Amino acid sequence: MLPIDAHLYAAFVAAGLLLNITPGPDMLFVLASGSSGGPGAGARAALGIGVGSVVHTIAATVGLSQVLATSATAFAIVKYAGAAYLVYLGLTALLKRAPRTDAAGAADASAPPDPPPVVTRIFRRAVVTNVLNPKVALFFLAFVPQFVSIERGHVALQFALLGLTFCVTGTIVNLLVGLASGSIARVFRERRGVKRALDKAVGAVFIALGIRLALSEAR
Repeated sequence: MLPIDAHLYAAFVAAGLLLNITPGPDMLFVLASGSSGGPGAGARAALGIGVGSVVHTIAATVGLSQVLATSATAFAIVKYAGAAYLVYLGLTALLKRAPRTDAAGAADASAPPDPPPVVTRIFRRAVVTNVLNPKVALFFLAFVPQFVSIERGHVALQFALLGLTFCVTGTIVNLLVGLASGSIARVFRERRGVKRALDKAVGAVFIALGIRLALSEAR
């Protein structure tokens, strides 16, 4: 006998996809990352969010997420750490200096090189941002168990399979969003003024997400 009820699994996939395509903090993070760093950054942000979701799935399966659900102190610590990290990312984007140009508008060759492209760092940032969002942990605890069949046993295995399924579908949706936003933004980023405006917009999005997380409460 399969560990998961086929009808419940189909309902879970359908409900999960509806949640995946609903804009939320993770999708906004991927969208902003793609807009700032191009398709590669958008894709890596999506993969990073997916890895973070896998971490939450594992934590929920072994019961660690229950600590966040029952301890106000633990919830607050993780929440404010995640909020502070998002605000830091936002301020970094807002304060990033544009490369100096000569009178003809070309980049100054004597100027120090830019730091490594955001695409080389965005995966790590996405993982940390997702893992430090306690609301994601509480979501897995509240949503996934509704589709677990107690009669079939192997509750932990069912939970893990359902959680990983949600991670996969969510990652696919976010990949499409990241690639699309990155491809569209890349057309405009060749213009220095537009590039700077995009960086400022991305910084504002990250700061807004940080504030939103800091003001959120456990439900």
